[in-house]
Amino acid sequence: MSLRDAVPAPEWQARVELAACYRLVALFGWDDLVFTHISARVPEADDQFLINPYGLFFEEITASSLVKVDHAGRPLMDTPFAINPAGFVIHSAVHEARPDVHCVLHTHTLHGVAVAAQAAGLLPISQQAALVLGRLAYHDYEGLALRDAERARLVADLGTRSLMILRNHGLLACGRSVAEAFQGMYILDAACRIQLLAQAGGGALLEVPQAIVDGMPQQSREVTRGQGANLLWPALLRRLDRRLPGYDA
Repeated sequence: MSLRDAVPAPEWQARVELAACYRLVALFGWDDLVFTHISARVPEADDQFLINPYGLFFEEITASSLVKVDHAGRPLMDTPFAINPAGFVIHSAVHEARPDVHCVLHTHTLHGVAVAAQAAGLLPISQQAALVLGRLAYHDYEGLALRDAERARLVADLGTRSLMILRNHGLLACGRSVAEAFQGMYILDAACRIQLLAQAGGGALLEVPQAIVDGMPQQSREVTRGQGANLLWPALLRRLDRRLPGYDA
């Protein structure tokens, strides 16, 4: 049953964008069966966010099937679905500590986990890496994210940054919008893939000078004409409408 007429219009829009993000993650091959998660804050409700119904493939998720919970993990509407407890711990921690964050996206891509297992982390050896290093944090592995005690450490490690490598685990992207979180994850995962390919070549690696890394935020604003991820998002939705429609049900 559609929730389009059962929730406020801003919440419905947030649901559609988040469901689209889930399907885009599936389309790009970043999903891990029914595991990992993406969340979005409910507009005008700082203590509520939307997250995936546990047990559905990301390609199956719709705007109406998303589960609305509070920071204690309690569903706020009738739903036949449970939520992933690890997803709740990670996402509720970030949403509660960072009111500037609207969307939190977590993946277990093979390339991301492979770089997360490297002691040196992400190396400054590509344009993609240079674009994300200035906003990248790290969090040490503590096992499956099930314990509330980890929340404070994860938030402290993230600080004011928007991207994180969860060591031995995966990647995390935060955004002021769903589009921003998705774009951040795309670039971070691409940087990880490039690093592994470059390392597989066996030769010496060239590093991007720190002065160039420091100037990348301004260059990024120039190349997107100040639009950031909003330049990309409509095109992504058009691709999704062609290849995996139905997210807005």
